[in-house]
Amino acid sequence: MGMNKFFSVLFFSYFCFHVLIFHSCLALRLSGNETDRLALLEIKARITYDPVEALTSWNETNHFCNWRGVTCGRRHERVTVLNLQSFNLSGSLSPHVGNLSFLRVLSLTNNNLSHKIPPEIGRLSRLQDIVWENNSLTGEIPSNLSRCSQLTRIAFGGNFLVGRLPEEVGTLSKLRIISILVNKLTGSIPYSFANLSSLELLIAPDNDFYGSIPDIFGQMANFKALGLGSNRFSDVIPPSLYNLSSISVLDVTVNRIQGTLPPNLGIIFPSLEYLGVGHNKFTGPLPISLSNASTLTYLWMEINKFQGKVPSLKNLVNLESLNIAYNNLGRGEIDDLSFVCDLTNATRLRQLMFDTNNFGGNLTQCMANLSSSLVFLHVEYNKISGSIPHGIGNLANLESIWFAQNQFSESIPTDVGKLWKLYELDLGFNNLSGYIPSSFGNLSELSILSLAGNKLDGNIPSSLGRCQKLITLILANNNLSGIISPRVIGLSSSYVELDFSKNQLTGFLPREVGNLINLEKFRVSQNMLYGEIPTSLGSCIKIESLDLQGNFFQGTIPSSLSSLKGIKELYLSHNNLSGSIPEFLERLQVLQSLNLSYNNFEGMVPMKGVFRNVTATSIEGNSKLCGGIPGFHLPKCKLQHSNKGGLSPKMKLIISLVCGILGVTFALVFLYLRRPQRAKIERTSSDSEKFLSVSYQSLLKATDGFSSVNLIGMGSFGSVYKGVLEQGETIAVKVLNLARLGAYKSFIAECEALRNIRHRNLVKVLSACSGFDYRGHDFKALIYEFMVNGSLEEWLHPTHTIGETSQRPRSLTISQRLNIVIDVSMALDYLHHHCETPIVHCDLKPSNILLNEDMVAHVGDFGLVRFLPKAAENSSGNQSSSLGIKGTIGYAPPEYGMGHEVWTQGDVYSFGILLLEIFTGKRPTDDMFHGTSDLYSFVKAALPEQVEEVLDPVLVQESNHPNAGKARNRILIIESLIFVLEIGVACSAELPRERLNIYDAVAHMCRIRNKLRANGICE
Repeated sequence: MGMNKFFSVLFFSYFCFHVLIFHSCLALRLSGNETDRLALLEIKARITYDPVEALTSWNETNHFCNWRGVTCGRRHERVTVLNLQSFNLSGSLSPHVGNLSFLRVLSLTNNNLSHKIPPEIGRLSRLQDIVWENNSLTGEIPSNLSRCSQLTRIAFGGNFLVGRLPEEVGTLSKLRIISILVNKLTGSIPYSFANLSSLELLIAPDNDFYGSIPDIFGQMANFKALGLGSNRFSDVIPPSLYNLSSISVLDVTVNRIQGTLPPNLGIIFPSLEYLGVGHNKFTGPLPISLSNASTLTYLWMEINKFQGKVPSLKNLVNLESLNIAYNNLGRGEIDDLSFVCDLTNATRLRQLMFDTNNFGGNLTQCMANLSSSLVFLHVEYNKISGSIPHGIGNLANLESIWFAQNQFSESIPTDVGKLWKLYELDLGFNNLSGYIPSSFGNLSELSILSLAGNKLDGNIPSSLGRCQKLITLILANNNLSGIISPRVIGLSSSYVELDFSKNQLTGFLPREVGNLINLEKFRVSQNMLYGEIPTSLGSCIKIESLDLQGNFFQGTIPSSLSSLKGIKELYLSHNNLSGSIPEFLERLQVLQSLNLSYNNFEGMVPMKGVFRNVTATSIEGNSKLCGGIPGFHLPKCKLQHSNKGGLSPKMKLIISLVCGILGVTFALVFLYLRRPQRAKIERTSSDSEKFLSVSYQSLLKATDGFSSVNLIGMGSFGSVYKGVLEQGETIAVKVLNLARLGAYKSFIAECEALRNIRHRNLVKVLSACSGFDYRGHDFKALIYEFMVNGSLEEWLHPTHTIGETSQRPRSLTISQRLNIVIDVSMALDYLHHHCETPIVHCDLKPSNILLNEDMVAHVGDFGLVRFLPKAAENSSGNQSSSLGIKGTIGYAPPEYGMGHEVWTQGDVYSFGILLLEIFTGKRPTDDMFHGTSDLYSFVKAALPEQVEEVLDPVLVQESNHPNAGKARNRILIIESLIFVLEIGVACSAELPRERLNIYDAVAHMCRIRNKLRANGICE
């Protein structure tokens, strides 16, 4: 029994021990699971915006291993993968991520996460992949990432990271991929990276790295891709790189690298797929072994100093893009282009660009046998002769052909008209002859057509009128004859530039030219046109250059040309024009060059504006002119005297009648002005009866009793509500707070302003309501067309509050922002220069810009509007006022604070600030601006080199996104954004005399948009 008892005790002890161990393990297990769950909840708490409700499953009803984006290991039920990519999440990553100690994969790609990378990441000793691309991360890459000893991939591309690459990353022996493209990293590549023996990819383009590329690749036996484009690297490609036969991608485009490429490049890199060395300082010949790299798909070597003959490319059957433009290749010899026939084997070729070299010879018929996938064919600025190959119409996907500045001869093949995707065709300055093919009318996508500087004859085919997207049509310097058909220029308003100069065109200039409301340059000089200058030209208000010289035009200069406020060049010489020189020419403020010579003008020469500059104005060959400034050396004008004995009885009668009529008029005006203000309101109400008829009761019902649910905005003098009338029409109702000082006056001003003005970019007023509410108090409201996309303020600075606005996109695209500023500038140009009385808005800011369903901008809130007498429209800037500042702080011009009267230049300043805000995303009252710092100086100091430092980060990310297209498009986007910001700076200059005129701003921005549209970038 004693022994049995002993074994019983021993067994019981053994059992208790294992039970204790089991419960201890269970407790630890539960503790680990709870840690993960709490860490995930902390991560969710830092997410401020979840538009697709990706994290709604993260709640107590589900086990955290079943939460969306969370993967757990089977054994311990600990989080091993956190995949939240492409959910458009906003916010930041909680430091509690460091508590997910079993985490192996952290994927946060394609969100809007911001702030710094939490250093607690360094606690994740099991982490293998950290993928955090296309977000808004700031700060530096934490050096303690080196503690994550199992890391195989670091991917931080498409963010706003700064600083240097940490040396400590060089200790991660298992690291295979480093992807840090499109950030703001600086410094050099650390030499410690030589220890990364497992490294396969180093992708770091679009940063600010500089210095030499370190010679660190000797131990990287599996290294495949080096991407360092768009940085500031210099010196040569490190020799150790040429020892790696595994290389498939070598991209150092847009740097300052020099030296030559080894002749055996295609042999040492047998797996090469992408070779990008463009925009550098390379010299010498192209490697003769290129054809050995049969896997090559992209070969970009443009803008260097390569020279000599292009070697054989016949084995490059996978080639999709060849760009060797802007070099010294070719010798002007007949066999220079033999490599083109080699490319017939490349069945996927999309880009072939060898423009701006020294190539001679012919484009043989094998050009027509190139891949039907070809999109870009650029060969301009060479010495190529012979005909344009027949059969080019087989290349059905061609979109862009540049053949200009060569020696092409014979006629243009008619099958060019089969290229229905073509949007630009430049055959200018060759020796082409024959007719312009009527088949060009089939090119429905054509935006740019230049045939200048050839020997073309015949008529301008009327079929060109079917090319509804044509922006630029240049046919100058040919032998074209016949008339300018209204069907060519009258059916589309898209034209920005038309040049028919130096031909043999006859007939009248069609009055349909007035339909070209976007026209900026119009040249028909040195033809045989006759008749009068059509008055309809005055409708082309964007014209900057008008050249009609060297024709047979007769009659007077039409007064309608006075509306061409933005014209800089006007050439009318060598015609048969007569009459006096119109005085309106001296009021065209931006007119820089005027040529009226060799006509039949007579009378006095004006003395203001462009006529004050002898070198800018030419009037010789008009023998009956007199006066003007002394520099014209004209005789003085003789005064005309008549009826020396006094006025005739008839003249006295006329003067008496005129004086009587003026007296009655002045009396009526005096009585009108003495009427009380209430009479004005009643008249306004009476006038408004022709608009939508509304009452207080109907507005009360439409807005559900002016419910806060329908409140969509609040301003200085009232609140704006959304309403739906009984007939189903959705409206916006601005209810004036009449207890607020100035509200009554604001109502009067807004009624007066909106009663007679109409423009597509002004908010449309539907009616006004003036009466009493249910308490018997005065009630005044304005009823507007409802704008479904709200105010620009909501788009630039979203608050992500619960409700309708939270469903809108986080930001505006480059195209949308450019369209909005153009819309606003056109509205201002209309108010300032095209109303009977110039109107100054006085309160231009994002909350007063409303967007309709098509994102067309409308300027609203005319409560501070001022009407100007014509003389004050462009005053010299020395008037004063005791009325104080007009407008909103940050947007009101500085001169208003010093007592200056309101004027159009004040609106121009506000527009400039608004433009800078739209493209930088920063309010003029941002906390970062203090002391002498402001939005204007912030942007001006960064232009042009540091433009990406001040742009809204979303725009930088959009321009850098792979979907933005080829590198050429990215450069064009950045250049365009520089120009836009320069316009904003020019408009918001502190000194009024330095500000740009609003019609100049309109013209410049339309030109930028048209250029982007021509390249398929801007909608």
